[in-house]
Amino acid sequence: MKQTTLEVTGMACDGCEATVTDALEALEGVASATADHEAGEVRVEHDETTVDEITVSGTIEDAGYDVAT
Repeated sequence: MKQTTLEVTGMACDGCEATVTDALEALEGVASATADHEAGEVRVEHDETTVDEITVSGTIEDAGYDVAT
């Protein structure tokens, strides 16, 4: 398992955190996801052979938030 930490903007509350977490945990290969709107950070533990960082970033952006590059 690989742990990826991404800087995410646009999350403003616990509901935002839940939206991001639920979207990521629905992906095959994601073991866990944690979002922290105050830190502007999302941590994802995933199987990098199944889901890569680009897919994780795209899922966060599809949920309506911006991932810093």
